[in-house]
Parts: sequence; structure tokens; C-alpha cells
Amino acid sequence: MSKKIIAFLGCGSWGGALGDVLSKKGFQIRFWHRNPDTVHEMEASRKHYLLPSIAFEKNVVFYSDINRAIDGANNIILAVPSQSMRNVVSQIKHNLSPESYIVNVSKGIENDTLKTMSEVIFEIVGNMPNFVTLSGPSHAEEVVKQKPTAIVSASNNISAAKEIQNLFSTSKLRVYTNEDLIGVEIGGSVKNVIAIAAGFCDGFGYGDNTKAALITRGLNEISKLGACFGANTETFFGLAGIGDLIVTCSSIHSRNRKLGEMIGKGSDLKSVLSKSHMIVEGVKTAYSIKKLSEKFEIEMPICEAVFKVLYEGSDPETEVDSLMTRNLKSE
Repeated sequence: MSKKIIAFLGCGSWGGALGDVLSKKGFQIRFWHRNPDTVHEMEASRKHYLLPSIAFEKNVVFYSDINRAIDGANNIILAVPSQSMRNVVSQIKHNLSPESYIVNVSKGIENDTLKTMSEVIFEIVGNMPNFVTLSGPSHAEEVVKQKPTAIVSASNNISAAKEIQNLFSTSKLRVYTNEDLIGVEIGGSVKNVIAIAAGFCDGFGYGDNTKAALITRGLNEISKLGACFGANTETFFGLAGIGDLIVTCSSIHSRNRKLGEMIGKGSDLKSVLSKSHMIVEGVKTAYSIKKLSEKFEIEMPICEAVFKVLYEGSDPETEVDSLMTRNLKSE
């Protein structure tokens, strides 16, 4: 195997941005996409179909055959939606080497099993020693423009975390290591649900006070769920916790915040999703978080409010206002 060959399974905006970073470092990059037409389009135009500012280098090639894409690749980057992870990993499980570095960049919790991405992957292929999750406040649009960004390389195996840290680090992309894999996954998943609530507030014109309160109380909900998984509380005060939460709740690039904003302005979920060319992970994750809060018997009122709006047709302004009239208590 050559460490110079890196296969990206999934070529959405984040996968495309990370592949662009590594191609500029001189690695041979392979992109797999499930749609052959999209593959042909990028081959012909040498542009990314979602981020046209990406002009693919000569060391980037495209595949519609998933197992051909990973053949001989030492580093495999899983950049598919969380609800598609099981299907994709099942397709490649017989062609994975224990020595391969498997890097997940997806943020979500599987609906059917309520498992995090590492739990899903380990269930399918066993406990891969070189499994890493990359997470943190990192919008693809800014990474492509080389805006300084910091993220986390998380793994139960610190040497694997360091390997991927070195792989992705550049003068504009700073990577820290973290051994709290489950905490990083929980932070990256729940923040998308909180960001939908933040979007509700933007939609009906609430201000900075509201957003600050929502982010702060949202972090509390993330920490409570993380504790149920045995996560390290300190993780949620770092890049993969509060950092990712702030940017996802505030940024114009945030799909989850934008979806919430449009619903807050009166659009219905179905119409908003029909207009989006990209997956909004928080929608499916809201369902998983609702079920996890019931399983662990913990209160997550912000996530509960988002669930009610998305899945039960509740009015978003009524739900957000109800958070202000809950029983008074100590912080």
C-alpha cells in the first residue's frame, strides 16, 4: 500500500474541501460518488459540483466503483451522510486492511440503532485499530478559501490520531488530537440539532441575547447526553464541542441553521428539504436524539422542541417561547 493514495468515499462539500487540501499537499486523491453522472461531470469540468471554486488538481481521479476506489489506498475517508454510513461500509468491508487508516468526517447518529458512526462501523468491520474521526468548526466554503481553521483528530488509538493530524495539517488547517472519540462524535451530532433551533430564532427575528442563551443551554444538553456515553466533559469545552456549536448556530454557511431559519419564517420542512442540494444532518439526528433522551431518561428541552417542530408539526415560535416558561430553577 502507498500512503500517497487517499480514497474519499463521498464527494459532497466537506469531502471535496478536504480532498482539495490533501491534493495540494501532493497526495494522489481518489473520489468515489454514488452517482455516475456526477462522476462524469467532475471528470469533464474538473470542478466540484457543489463548490465550483474548487479546481481539481491533476492528481485527483474519480470513481463510480467503490471497491476500485479503495484498492491500494492506505487512507480511506468516509464522507457520506450518517444515515448512509452502514450501507457504504458494508460494501467495502471485505476489502479493508487492518493496517488502513479509516477516517470518518460524518456527523450524525443512526436512526434505527441510535449508534454513533464509530459504533456503526465497528459493528460491521470489527474494532479497526486505525479508526479516526475528524470534527470541529469547519465549513467547507471557508476551508476551500484557505481561511484559518482548527479541527480535531479523535481516536481511541492516539498514534492513529497523530497520523491523521500530520496528514491533514497545513499552515491554514490546524489539527489537534483528542482521545475522547465518543465525546467528539456526540458533540458533532447534537450541535446540528441545536443549530436548527438557532435558525428558528433567526427566522422570527430574535436577537443576540436569545442566540447566546440557546448556545449555552444547548451545550448543557450536549454534555448531559455525552455523560450517558461516558464522554469526557472537557471535550465539550473544546473545538469539537462549543467551537463547532458556535459556528453551526451562527454561520451563513450552516445548512442546519439555514433550514431552521426558513422554517421560522413560515416554510414547511418538506419544501425546505426539496430546495436543498445537500444533506441537512440535524433533521435525522433530531429523531435519534429524541429517542436517546428517552432511553437515558434525561431532559433535553431544546432538542425536544426541534423534534416537535420537525416531526409533530408544532409551531417553532411557540416551542422556543415555551423554553422561557419552563419551571424556574438554578443554572
